[in-house]
This record gives sequence, structure tokens and C-alpha cells, in this order.
Amino acid sequence: MFANVPTALTPRTRVLLVLSVLLATLTPTAPALAAHPSGSSHGAEVVAVTHVADRQLDLSVRSTALGGRTVKVRILTPDGWNPDDRRRQHWPTLWLLHGCCGDYTSWTAMTDVAETDALRDVLVVMPEAGWNGWYSDWWNHGRGGDPAWETFHTKELRHLLERDWGAGRDRVVAGLSMGGQGALLYAARHPGMFKAAASYSGSAHPLLDEESVSRILGFFAGQNNDPLRVWGDPVAQRRIWEAHDPVHLAERLRSVPVYLSCGDGTTGPLDAPGAASALEADFNRQNHALAAELRRMGARHLTTNFYGPGTHMWAYWERELHASLPVLLGALEDDG
Repeated sequence: MFANVPTALTPRTRVLLVLSVLLATLTPTAPALAAHPSGSSHGAEVVAVTHVADRQLDLSVRSTALGGRTVKVRILTPDGWNPDDRRRQHWPTLWLLHGCCGDYTSWTAMTDVAETDALRDVLVVMPEAGWNGWYSDWWNHGRGGDPAWETFHTKELRHLLERDWGAGRDRVVAGLSMGGQGALLYAARHPGMFKAAASYSGSAHPLLDEESVSRILGFFAGQNNDPLRVWGDPVAQRRIWEAHDPVHLAERLRSVPVYLSCGDGTTGPLDAPGAASALEADFNRQNHALAAELRRMGARHLTTNFYGPGTHMWAYWERELHASLPVLLGALEDDG
């Protein structure tokens, strides 16, 4: 069913993979922090808080999983959220994951998420995940350790938010591009943590073929990184790659409401004339492969919007966030 990945990577191939880094526009950075520490939880602690705008707070979180580094998490608080009583509040929660090469500010900077009325009854969590962290605990040539983004998000940050910041245990997750893959991975790799997942132009099957493998290794090589630090070699560490490939985790997503959307990489209605995206075309093929595998598995709650012409652009992701809210918020309301 899947195209075969080459059984060896020549030195020339490795050089080409490193050179295939694809860059995206960086989003604005956050303002300066104000002191407002809170206690640690499972290896993480909030060391400062900044009030960014109405209902928007930036938490500076020191993380053991990230080698003691401090990273930012933006939260969008619901109506009625009380900062003086947050430990006794339990709000349904939407996690919004950014892509490469954005950051925790991307969703509020690039979309109308903060003005979306449908989200005024949920706590929205937008965590930092690294320029190209890929929502993974990096292999680091077998040593593990920093960065461990998956551990930071699913263990440290999750417990911290639920203990001190009003997050409840009913959660859904959505993301774009790298974050779309992250949403699918977290829903699959942590059964029961998220009641639904949405992926917009996500990397849904990085092992699809040699082009897909080369492209993601190019991302891994961004900012002068060794691309094999993340998941290792796609042949020698094939098991690790499969453990981070949504198609190979489709059985775990079979009972989860999943929303998949993607353009085909050609000029769409929200693009400038002549725009094209080989990245979106690749991810389109990957998403079709995942949808086919989920249907083969008998997925009960799969929604797809493969909308044809459209590139790898925020205008589409904002639109798809709104389109997917019935799936995401419906899952939060479902007690079954």
C-alpha cells in the first residue's frame, strides 16, 4: 500500500536532504514578562505571567523535559474564568498547535481565534513547540533528553494547566502543518487524552514516499540541526518513524473524531495569482493516504475537506479552524 523508502541513504542523499529545508514566515514575539510565579507540577513550573490582551495570558514555563529551559505558553481564557479561583475551575480545553516555523503566538497573530465567539466558553492553550520541534521527544542518537516536546506538552504542561490554570479533563486538539501532525500524534499516542483532533495541511504520512521523507528531513535540518536527531534514520530507525507517522497509528485514531483538511498546492481562491506549493501538494497526498487508511480501519467519525486549489497559507487554516469547530466542540459536549 505504501511506497518503499530507500534501504540506504548515500552521503550525496544526506546532503540533499539537509539542503531541502523549507522555511516559513516567523511570527511576532511576545512582550516582556511580569513576575507571577506558581509552583511546579511534574517537572514544570510557571515562573512568570504576562497579560497580553483581553483574555490573553502568556505563561513562562520552566521545563525539566526541555533541559530546564523556559518556554512560553499562550492561553486564551473563557468568559467567567476567574484568576483568583482558577484552581477550582475545570474548563473544557482546546489545544491549538503551531507549525514550522512559527511559535506560540502564531494563532493569535495570524487568525481571529481571539475574536471567535464559539471559543468564549473554552480555555484555548497555544504552547510553544520549537521552531521545528515536531511535537516529539527527540531520539538524539539514542540518548533521548532535551528537547522532549511530547513529554513537556502531554505530561508537564497538561498537569500544570489542570492544577493551577482552570483546565479541565475534556480536551480537543488542532494544529496546522507540523502542528497538524502533532495533533494527530498526540491523539493517537495518548489514548483518551483528546476527545477529537483536527489537522489542517498536516504532515499526515511522512513515510509516504522518498519525496515525503526527504522533505521532512529537510525540516529536521533547519537551523543547522542534525536531521537524524529527531527520529533517527528512516531506515535504521524505521520503528521510531512509524511510531510518529499517523498512517501507521491509524488504528488508534479509528474511534476518535478526526477532521482532515488540505489543499492541492495549486492557486486557490485565497492565494495571490500564480501561487503554488509543492509542500501542500505533498501533504495533500499524505492526507488522502491517511483518510483511506482510516476508512479501511472502519473509522466512525472521520470528516475530510480536501478543498482542491489552495496553498500552504494561513488564510486557509483560519477558515478550516472555523469549519472544524463543530467537530471539535461537539466532542467536548459529548459525554459518551
